[in-house]
Amino acid sequence: MSYDRVRGMYDILPDEIPWWRLAEEAVREIARRCHYHEVRFPVVEPTELFSRGIGESTDVVTKEMYTFPDRKGRSLTLRPEGTASVARLYLTHGLAAKAPFQKLFYLGPMFRYEKPQKGRNRQFHQYGIEVLGVLDPVVDAEVIGFAWSLMEHLGLGGLRLRLNSIGCSEDRATYREILREFFAPSADRMCADCRRRLLENPLRILDCKEEICQPLIAGAPGSMDSLCPECAGHFAAVRQWLDRLGLRYDIDPRLVRGLDYYTRTVFELVSSDLGAQDTLLGGGRYDDLIEMLGGPPTPGIGFAGGFERLVLALQERGCKPPIERLDLYLVPFGDEGRRAGLALAGTLRKRGVSVDLDVRGRSLRKQLEAANEMNARHVLVLGDEEARTGRGKVKEMDTGVERESSLDVDALITVLGG
Repeated sequence: MSYDRVRGMYDILPDEIPWWRLAEEAVREIARRCHYHEVRFPVVEPTELFSRGIGESTDVVTKEMYTFPDRKGRSLTLRPEGTASVARLYLTHGLAAKAPFQKLFYLGPMFRYEKPQKGRNRQFHQYGIEVLGVLDPVVDAEVIGFAWSLMEHLGLGGLRLRLNSIGCSEDRATYREILREFFAPSADRMCADCRRRLLENPLRILDCKEEICQPLIAGAPGSMDSLCPECAGHFAAVRQWLDRLGLRYDIDPRLVRGLDYYTRTVFELVSSDLGAQDTLLGGGRYDDLIEMLGGPPTPGIGFAGGFERLVLALQERGCKPPIERLDLYLVPFGDEGRRAGLALAGTLRKRGVSVDLDVRGRSLRKQLEAANEMNARHVLVLGDEEARTGRGKVKEMDTGVERESSLDVDALITVLGG
């Protein structure tokens, strides 16, 4: 019997890993510079966390979640996104009382039952940051600045920030009614999903990607005309901070994002390097989410992006991940040489030297070819004579220069340049 992978869930092979590591290390580095702290939360959460936090009428909840009962009949869901889990973590561990201001980041797999396409899988890998406990507009600008800095750190260009405000809960209620009134006469020209959204939450219509709905969406009223004075002032201040940081942005009055917990500032960072699927990351404020989940009123803001999309952007941009090189490849032959080689490899590895050696008894020629394939910096041929005398020749592969050395670990590390 043979098995294939599950549709929409992909293996990541060794030759792809350097791209992933480049992206992951960049997220960690910018998080370090901005003093964000990593959190890790379970892959499985109670279903209600997402249905309540994200919104019952969203596509994520109605169509895309992997949900199942456990052995006791409790409904569980493979996490489709990270923000709701961070909010749950914040409440579970009493951070609202202990240290309400938190700057957090996470990396890990998420799951959504979507149609697989380039850069979008059913198991996908996401990075995200969340700032909890502060409403000040400067935090909005810092979070957006983090996103921009990450892309610049990775060498990505063609960046453009799409920015909007959808206001507080009262503003959104007003805006929903404006949209319902606008779209109602055209309901028969919408896709089936948008006809449902018109009744449940017309803001979701603005996030529709169906071609039939695009002309209607293009003429829809924008959200900023429905902002209360406080939310309008907050958005004006966010723009002022972005101007001070020198970050360019385009106001998109119909940008709403796809999840119901968003409030006030929403944004997407896009890149011309990606073609039609140009969004690198997106996020915004969710000032009501903690309270919706049973906690105290707690403002929050963050963003998330997919590693698959980021890796594609790096590859299409022509960015090169660092080449990993093996410090030393041992070429053992003969019984004594093989015993000495295995022991020497173990000792060098404990000292931080990367070492590999042949364990298949291949010919000298095949072993030297393997050293080249592994991009080894140095090669040491270790036969019975070298094992008996405790001396051998270390060849520097880039130059071809050979240096005789004792097989003492300290002497070898000196020759290897360690």
